[in-house]
Amino acid sequence: MVDADQTFVIVGGGLAGAKAAETLRAEGFTGRVILICDERDHPYERPPLSKGYLLGKEERDSVFVHEPAWYAANDIELHLGQTVDAIDRTAKTVRFGDDGTVVRYDKLLLATGAEPRRLDIPGTDLAGVHHLRRLAHAERLKHVLTNLGRDNGHLVIAGAGWIGLEVAAAAREYGAEVTVIHRGPTPLHSVLGPELGQLFAELHRERGVRFHFGARLTEIVGQDGMVLAARTDDGEEHPAHDVLAAIGAAPRTHLAEAAGLEIADRAHGGGIVVDERLRTSDPDVYAAGDVVSFPHALFDTRLRVEHWANALNGGPAAARSMLGHDVTYDRVPYFFSDQYDLGMEYSGWAPPGSYDQVVIRGDAGKREFIAFWVKDGRVLAGMNVNVWDVTDKIQRLVRGKARVNTENLADPRIPLENLAP
Repeated sequence: MVDADQTFVIVGGGLAGAKAAETLRAEGFTGRVILICDERDHPYERPPLSKGYLLGKEERDSVFVHEPAWYAANDIELHLGQTVDAIDRTAKTVRFGDDGTVVRYDKLLLATGAEPRRLDIPGTDLAGVHHLRRLAHAERLKHVLTNLGRDNGHLVIAGAGWIGLEVAAAAREYGAEVTVIHRGPTPLHSVLGPELGQLFAELHRERGVRFHFGARLTEIVGQDGMVLAARTDDGEEHPAHDVLAAIGAAPRTHLAEAAGLEIADRAHGGGIVVDERLRTSDPDVYAAGDVVSFPHALFDTRLRVEHWANALNGGPAAARSMLGHDVTYDRVPYFFSDQYDLGMEYSGWAPPGSYDQVVIRGDAGKREFIAFWVKDGRVLAGMNVNVWDVTDKIQRLVRGKARVNTENLADPRIPLENLAP
């Protein structure tokens, strides 16, 4: 039973942590809420860092989850620029890393997120090597792209995932020369497969992006601390003034591991193991957001999802679970991307090998269509490209699990809602 004397501690000041704090108050919790953020900025959303803010189309203040005054107004004890270096599950305490302060909790939420994977090659200590995960990274990269565009400079991007492609699009809009180096045969191969990955390759080539597939960076060459070129394992050397490492993110599980909480294996994306209520192996410790490996009955597997919607929905779900509500976290995974004049939304989960066909509804040549990943007639995922207001209908198809006629699925004259069970 929850009462006003209890203390709920949230470690992690991203979207998941901030929305969890908001939900605790919205649900009527009157106890102590402590939100610990290792950045000095107030909690913010990450999508603008590679989209509107990076492009200069959104102001810096637009990225924040709440106005700064909101935290004090809602009696949230916000600790900015603070880290937690230890959890004592027996004493039910967390210890701050900077001054050793110890805080007791009744319930603890870990929303520690993920961190960019690093290139383990010579030259990564050069000034022109970048990552994009935090607001400070985006501020620096925005300045870099401005200069590259002005000086006709070269940006090399390692990785053709969502971050790599969105930054490539931003760089081209600034006027920079861009080369993307990717180990796979197409962009986004591990997410969309070859069929749709090729569409994104064509989109970027039309805007002047050069791709180098089937290769990886082996060295960043520099002089006097500055980047000059990037070398790949096939002997190629690419001119570069700056390099962005966009090779994925790793869940920040070190705090949970040190506390003895169960961690998922790499086959399931790593992450802190939770149940359907977002409880860890300790019933008083919960987790949400990018760091979580959660069971999804719809896909009969554990998932770790690194996208905005997971933080947006997972934080509130964890908060309600901490309050003792009957929670089952089974949201259909969702993400979106904007690149040049292409906007898309993806719902579901269909990694390569899980489906037997891709059904196109609409005109892929004009980049106005919906793609469906289908297995034995069941829709596993759908992606709408420059087609809007269909996400709910796609998610109903995914969640319905019923078999659909693929000819009807491909026919835009038949309303999607007529196909859903």
